[in-house]
Amino acid sequence: MRKRAEKFAAVREFFRERNVLEADTNILSKTAPVDAHIDVMQVDMGGGKIGYLHTSPEYGLKKLLASGSGDIFQLGHVFRAEEESPLHSPEFTMLEWYRIGMAYEEFIEETLDLIRLFLGNLPSEKISYRKALQKYANVDFIKEDLGPYVTPFSEEAQHWDRDTQLNLLFSHMVEPHLGAQKLTVITDYPASQAALAKTYELDGAAVARRFEIYFDGVELANGFDELTNAKEQRARFEEENQKRIELGKKALPIDEEFLAALESLPDCCGVAVGFDRLMALSLAHLVTKN
Repeated sequence: MRKRAEKFAAVREFFRERNVLEADTNILSKTAPVDAHIDVMQVDMGGGKIGYLHTSPEYGLKKLLASGSGDIFQLGHVFRAEEESPLHSPEFTMLEWYRIGMAYEEFIEETLDLIRLFLGNLPSEKISYRKALQKYANVDFIKEDLGPYVTPFSEEAQHWDRDTQLNLLFSHMVEPHLGAQKLTVITDYPASQAALAKTYELDGAAVARRFEIYFDGVELANGFDELTNAKEQRARFEEENQKRIELGKKALPIDEEFLAALESLPDCCGVAVGFDRLMALSLAHLVTKN
C-alpha cells in the first residue's frame, strides 16, 4: 500500500513538472466505447435506463481537449467485462494522458520516461510490428497468407479473419520475446488495428500511428497519434459494431457527443498505461533486488 501511494504521488509530480493538468471524468456514461473485443459492463440506472462503466477515460478526456482544456491526464479505475487472467482484471487502474502539439516520437519518449519511474533507468528499443513478426514468427504479414502459420495452433484458425490470426501469431510468437532487460516499443501497427489512431502509407501498406511498450513480455502502454477525423472515426465504430454482431455480441450505442468533439479536437498524442501491471513489475524487481 505504501509503495502504491508513493507511485501515485510520483506520477502526479511527473505531470505537475510538465504542466499537465489532472482531470476527473465520469466513469458512468449513457453510451459505450465501441470495440469488437472489449466488452463493457452495463449498469441498471432505474426507469428502464441502461448506463455503461467506462473501459477507458478516453472519450471523456477528448471531450475536454476539444473544449480547450490543454494537456491533461487521468489516473483512476476502469472496468471491462469478462477479463480475468493473471494479467487481466474486470476492474483495474489506468493512467491515461494527452499532449497537444507534441511530436509523436517525443511523446513515445515521454511515455518511456513515465514507465522508468516504476522500473528504473532501462534502455529501450523500437521495432515495427511488421519487423517483429518477421523476426520472431518468420512471416511477412503484408505479403503472405497467414493460414499456414496459424494452423499449427488450431486447424480452425485458417478460417479466422486476418486480424484474429495476427493477434494469435503476435501473442504466441512475438510477445514472449519483447522487453528482455529493456523496454521494447512496437510501432506501425496494421491499419485494421488503428482503433482511434491516424493511419499513413509505409512501404506500400497502410499502417497506424500506434505504439505499444513491453517489458518482460508484458504490454504496459498503448498509444496513438490521435485521429481527429469524425467521419473516419464513425466508419470505424460502425465496422467494430459489425464485427461485434458477427461475434455474436450486441452492437453498442455510438457516442455522438464524442464524434462531435472530434471536429474540434486539436492535434494530439495520447496513451493508456496499465498502472497495476507497472506496480506488479516494480514490486517484483524490488523483491529480486532484496
